[in-house]
Amino acid sequence: MMIHITAGGLGLLSGFGALAFRKGEPLHRAVGTLFFGAMLFMSGLGAILAVFLPNRPTVLIGLLTFYLVATAWATVRREEGRIGRFEVGAALAVIGVAAALFIAGWVATQSPKGRMDQIPNQVIFVFATVATIAAATDLRMIRRGGVTGAPRIARHLWRMCVALLIATTSFFLGQQKVMPEVLQGSPILFVPIVASLGLFTFWMLRVKFTNAFKPEATALGETPRGRAAWLFLS
Repeated sequence: MMIHITAGGLGLLSGFGALAFRKGEPLHRAVGTLFFGAMLFMSGLGAILAVFLPNRPTVLIGLLTFYLVATAWATVRREEGRIGRFEVGAALAVIGVAAALFIAGWVATQSPKGRMDQIPNQVIFVFATVATIAAATDLRMIRRGGVTGAPRIARHLWRMCVALLIATTSFFLGQQKVMPEVLQGSPILFVPIVASLGLFTFWMLRVKFTNAFKPEATALGETPRGRAAWLFLS
């Protein structure tokens, strides 16, 4: 558990660091690589540990986080406008995770306290919705044969940021027992969560509604129709 928490802390530091640097710069890439490794290890180990707690929804949430980080990384590593077996396999995997989360949420609503293994059904349904959105964007990308330009950056960005938001919330609200007693239950713990959400919003707006990444856009992206498409997660 302490190894899991340590990896999560490293993931948080590197994640906020990656958001602080302009996308594509060497510092962003270096810190982003550290975030990628730490988050894969943290989410994978967390999913395994949750099996033994037991905490069934957390197993699925760990798998979802692992998927988000892996596919975000693959988006910028894969040549623009191309897909492979990884993308198809990832889409099938997240469809399964989404279905399992909806089932878990429904089971939780049937319990006297509206929970499954201490996780409220509302929280489970939130993650089920995230998984569904991710699956839908995967299927759209596969149908198009890949993603290019600014939508490619947006796809990478929102997946990494949502993974960071999940890790931030899990650490500061879910691991309060490892923090100083004076911080346990304090509103201060919401500050990093709000900060991660704010940075996510800032970068998504910058990618979609400014010319910051215009040189990387495709011909479609230069058209009004292409710009309208940026309103949706890519």
